[in-house]
Amino acid sequence: MGDWKAEYDSLREGAGVLDLSFRGRLCLLGADRLRFLNGQVTNNVKDLQTGKGCYAALVSAKGKLQSDLNIYCLENELLLDFEPGYAGPITQRLEKYIIAEDVQIIDASPHYGLLSVQGPKAASVLEKFPAKPMEILKLDDAAAGEMYVANRPRLSTAGFDLFVPVAAMQQAVEQLLTRGGKLCGLEAFEAARIEDGIPRFGVDMDESNLAPEALDESAISYSKGCYIGQEVIARVRTYGQVAKSLRRLKMEKLPAKGAKLFQGEKEVGYVTSAVQSPATGEILALGYVRRGVSELTEGTKFR
Repeated sequence: MGDWKAEYDSLREGAGVLDLSFRGRLCLLGADRLRFLNGQVTNNVKDLQTGKGCYAALVSAKGKLQSDLNIYCLENELLLDFEPGYAGPITQRLEKYIIAEDVQIIDASPHYGLLSVQGPKAASVLEKFPAKPMEILKLDDAAAGEMYVANRPRLSTAGFDLFVPVAAMQQAVEQLLTRGGKLCGLEAFEAARIEDGIPRFGVDMDESNLAPEALDESAISYSKGCYIGQEVIARVRTYGQVAKSLRRLKMEKLPAKGAKLFQGEKEVGYVTSAVQSPATGEILALGYVRRGVSELTEGTKFR
């Protein structure tokens, strides 16, 4: 067992190295991949140039979330990175709408692992990296083979994801540690993530949520044209009828997942994630609060 608080310090002050290979990774091939995926997700994909990416969501026809996605445009394919356990459902959803399009879906996870370097000194442990968030750079390593480095902050500071051939994973980890990275586990990462108010699909948002309830507008394009679920999401924005939204909370006691939130005696929401900050000792949480609620029962405050 590692010292998760020391790992947390690395994420906050240095460069924490995480093995995120448990996450899902799919590649879309074929001449129609950009146009097809653009009609499936909330953000603008069709205008992505090679080396660029975006954060988006896959939603149902009713605007309900099915997954969030990091999407990267590579030279001959689109790379999708998402939470674990959703490769099957995402593949099935996409294949449902492939009719005459030239699109093939390949599971990349058996071939490429995923390492992530997060923290203010993340760039210092990498030899090359893209300058802007959601950009991705291809690297040809004589020993490891073809790798990709994406500028993807997963916390409030700098961060990079490395898509590494499975056979070269151990070598890549050793190089990052030699250059000053510190291996970190998910307990430390989750503490920092909740502090920063960053939601995770399957934890803080799921298939019961409309995309605008949980995601900010950086994941949603309102000018790209039609996609599955677009009409519902556009209507929510036009009329402001989202019933609840994800908020950052400060609490007096550490709540359980699903704990109810009150305004006086009236139930107005619930908690999805909570942590006692290793840095300050504060109890910080994420939770859904009904529209129009500006304050909660004493002991719970909006951050």
